[in-house]
Amino acid sequence: MRSVVRSLAALTAVAALTACAPRGTSLAPAPAAGFALRDARSMAPLTVAQLADSIARVRVVLFGEYHDDAGVHRAQQALLEALAARDVPVVLSLEMFERDVQPVLDAWLSGTLGDSAFRASSRLWPNYGTDYRPALELAKRRRWPVIAANVPRPIASATARAGLALLDTIAPAQRRLVARTLDCPTTDDYHARFVAVMSGGGGAGHGGSTMPNAAVERFYQAQCIKDETMAESIAEALTRATPGTVVVHLTGAFHSDHRLGTASRVLRRVPDATMRTLTTVRVAGDTRALADTVRARADWLVITPEPTPAPTR
Repeated sequence: MRSVVRSLAALTAVAALTACAPRGTSLAPAPAAGFALRDARSMAPLTVAQLADSIARVRVVLFGEYHDDAGVHRAQQALLEALAARDVPVVLSLEMFERDVQPVLDAWLSGTLGDSAFRASSRLWPNYGTDYRPALELAKRRRWPVIAANVPRPIASATARAGLALLDTIAPAQRRLVARTLDCPTTDDYHARFVAVMSGGGGAGHGGSTMPNAAVERFYQAQCIKDETMAESIAEALTRATPGTVVVHLTGAFHSDHRLGTASRVLRRVPDATMRTLTTVRVAGDTRALADTVRARADWLVITPEPTPAPTR
């Protein structure tokens, strides 16, 4: 399922450049930082300090990333360090860790499990060392709780093959690793966006998929159990957190863009939660415009450079 999420993130990255930003405002990321921050509504530039001050005033932030984007990971780390500098209590929630490895993660955070055993037992993503370890090390130093929020990969993959009916056949211990309540409508905007991406409608230059409709629906059901499980994990963290704590959830952008996916499912569980979202937008060159459709994806934008295509031989 992680490869599916990565393909979704890549497809939704395409930004048509039509609507004007404030005159003279460059969207090009600063070379040293590798990212720039913007208020999505006004397109006003934001510093890390300004954004950290805003994050400190809400209960939950969903940070939509492209998993392979070095700039967005630098932005995440800068914001987490700014929150730490302000002594803001944080719960760090991660799509990249699955619920069944929570005891391993807790043992590593407490210092009772060594690094090599942690690495061997937690199904780390290939880019853990460069992109996620700094955030976990900061959480460990600050004694922040870290939530392994996602459904275990084998369950999501099996759902993509067999559909939601699979959950009626698995052992109770496995079923408890999935959200208790599941809502997977096929008539909402999230479903429409998912189907459009899977059929090649995520942006210009992407061909149509030959995947049968039934297979697309099973992949959507797998997507739903990931969103529902992450949302339940975040909601439970919110209910346990002391006043003033911010839950920061790192996730693929498709899971939180437009406040759909995981975001809408958090609010279904905790309707009064003050939530803000970030998303990653890749731009090519020193561009000064972004389409309204891209700016509508989140409250705040992390602007990173469009990757340079590898040279052909």
